[in-house]
Amino acid sequence: MNTKRFEIIEKQGKLQQFQVIRDNQTGVLYMSQAKGYGLGMTVLVDAEGKPPVDDDYLRSGR
Repeated sequence: MNTKRFEIIEKQGKLQQFQVIRDNQTGVLYMSQAKGYGLGMTVLVDAEGKPPVDDDYLRSGR
């Protein structure tokens, strides 16, 4: 079992970096964007405005 609360599951970019982060307690996905000294982070939502739960999290049966 993963003991880290948050885990980076995808990265894109070099100068401007985007990351998808999974909360390992809930399976909810977040996106962060960093450029220079700036950083933004938000929860991802589906078309209905609900946060999607990561498929790998659901398969793990947590």
